[in-house]
Amino acid sequence: MINAIPRVPAPKNEPILSYAPGAPERRELQAALKRMAGEQIDIPLIIGGKHVRTGKTDTVRMPHDHSHVLATLHEADASHVEQAIQAALSVKDEWARMPFASRAAIFLRAAELLATRYRPIINAATMLGQSKTAHQAEIDAVCEAIDFLRYNVHFAEQLLAIQPESPAQTWNMLDYRPLDGFVFAVAPFNFTSIAMNLCTAPAIMGNVVLFKPSSTAALSAWYVMEMLREAGLPDGVINMLNGDGPTVGNPTLASPDLGGIHFTGSTPTFNSMWKTVGENIGRYKQYPRLVGETGGKDFIVAHPSAAGDLEALAVAIVRGGFEYQGQKCSAASRVYIPESMWPRLKERLQALTADIRMGDVADFRNFMGAVIDEKSFKKVSSYIDLAKQGGEASIVAGGDTDRSKGWFVKPTVVQLTNPRHRILREEIFAPVVGAYVYPDAKYVETLREVDQSATYALTGAVFARDRKAIDTALTELRHAAGNIYINDKPTGAVVGQQPFGGSRASGTNDKAGSLLNLIRWTSPRTIKENFVPPVKVPYPFMDSDPHDGGI
Repeated sequence: MINAIPRVPAPKNEPILSYAPGAPERRELQAALKRMAGEQIDIPLIIGGKHVRTGKTDTVRMPHDHSHVLATLHEADASHVEQAIQAALSVKDEWARMPFASRAAIFLRAAELLATRYRPIINAATMLGQSKTAHQAEIDAVCEAIDFLRYNVHFAEQLLAIQPESPAQTWNMLDYRPLDGFVFAVAPFNFTSIAMNLCTAPAIMGNVVLFKPSSTAALSAWYVMEMLREAGLPDGVINMLNGDGPTVGNPTLASPDLGGIHFTGSTPTFNSMWKTVGENIGRYKQYPRLVGETGGKDFIVAHPSAAGDLEALAVAIVRGGFEYQGQKCSAASRVYIPESMWPRLKERLQALTADIRMGDVADFRNFMGAVIDEKSFKKVSSYIDLAKQGGEASIVAGGDTDRSKGWFVKPTVVQLTNPRHRILREEIFAPVVGAYVYPDAKYVETLREVDQSATYALTGAVFARDRKAIDTALTELRHAAGNIYINDKPTGAVVGQQPFGGSRASGTNDKAGSLLNLIRWTSPRTIKENFVPPVKVPYPFMDSDPHDGGI
């Protein structure tokens, strides 16, 4: 033990490496890509620290080369879920009793491992398994993941320091207990950092976790677990269960020991989970905490005064809509442009998208890779086919797909004449941007259309030079986005700078990357100590007073 009240190191955002030609990190990453592409590893379940091979397997493939198998993935069934629950509960009390400084040190060490030796490994795993470019992997799987670890430890320390007032002769305290039971962390394919945050944020607060990664991101999830093990995370604190969503999810949600859900994924899936929890509410030992970040139909609105910043607007649409193939919950997928700007902007979007290279992400000249799998490819193809039918839709740029080697979709811009067209309302999660051109004089009406036409409320952006127009947008769109940007693309939230999350059909808005999210993983207990307890039952007002008139 130590006789001290230690402070965790002040967090700083991890610098983004450039991977420019000649840079040492470029050579190191290229070597990791070559080595790992030549391997075919076996990914087991991790239950109580033990590797469990079930015999029921799936394959992990490169999206940009779907014949290339990277790993064999063992899948869980209901019996493995029960084993994982028991493994987590068996270490729950010991993990909760561990001093905060000791728990914090594990995750801070993980951050430094990721910043150094694991950097090329997890970057390469994310690139190969999730078809991210070097830059997109670096800002996600390394920098944001490191930031989550460092800042969440810092936020947890701040939270633990929040204590009540203590008047004379008493000492009041808040004891930040973990939740009863375990937390179920369900991760998407698109961000390695999110997958890591979903399972580690509750663990930092003393919870034990069942972690279900996306099967299409299993390669990076495996290396994240290896990194946490090397950092000193005790066996059983985070248990990894690969497999089909309902096969893992149904028995997990049926457990009386479910304490919470930390989820990122589709809105329909979260709705289904919430419904199941509601149906099971009478069997739980406590009310589960439900934290979800779900879908988005993210927007960019341009005011006529943004005409002088047309190039910045065009770049924001292209980067915001097409980086990582539009597979970000924050990706720009609908844009609203004044008539006076549209002819020039349309020309710039056509030129910029025509210059975009796509292909194998190991070729650093490529700006885009492939969409994640065949299901996604078929979904986005159906929207492109809809646009090709004409009528209210016309393809301005792109519109081509190719599945011969990988699941490739060219960046596509579709102009719509109906502001309620499906392409402007439904989440596509692919490189398709819908554009609606509005009369310059109807800016306020257009803002209201943006607010009302989609059920989501995750991210959005407004481009304008006119400050009044910006203020109007901030007012009209106050509930349309949990993260809003002025003269910037609606993607790229940074931990500690822009806490992330939205409401409506976009989730519970518990703001990953801030103290607000950590609050959800604790169940505080109030403790009052009385240093001078009373020794008489009567209160002073009960004493006799001769001035009471004999009463």
